[in-house]
Amino acid sequence: MHWTYISLVVLALGVAGCSDRGNGQTAGQKVDAAIAKTQDAAVRAKDKAEVLAGEARDKVVASEPAMREGAANVKEAARETGAAVAGTVEDVAITASVSSSLAKDPELSAARIDVDTKGGVVKLQGPAPSAAAKARAGDIAKAVKGVSSVDNQLDVRAM
Repeated sequence: MHWTYISLVVLALGVAGCSDRGNGQTAGQKVDAAIAKTQDAAVRAKDKAEVLAGEARDKVVASEPAMREGAANVKEAARETGAAVAGTVEDVAITASVSSSLAKDPELSAARIDVDTKGGVVKLQGPAPSAAAKARAGDIAKAVKGVSSVDNQLDVRAM
């Protein structure tokens, strides 16, 4: 009988401990309190997310002029690169045309005349058999389409 009494006291204390942990709340009240805390945390998280989203939006808006300027710079660089490539291609075509035209002249040795073109300016270097041949080489180069000027540095010497 003594053991039965002790068992009932332990059981009563256990039930009392489950239903009341010293703060006077029932299990339902504890669940409600946990739900309220979760809702409060969710509201705080939402508010913080809205603040961060606003800051991010402000940073994007503030960076738009720099992005536009960067895009304009890229566009201008592409245009300049295209113009430089086109100019280089044109210079190569001029050089080829001048060399081809010089090769048709029986007095000029096109193989010994160096033709270089930059920005439409043709530079001739190498030997010419006479002053007349040198002048003719300059005239031949000037006659090629796209040539803006000729720097005739041919040396007159007997070949």
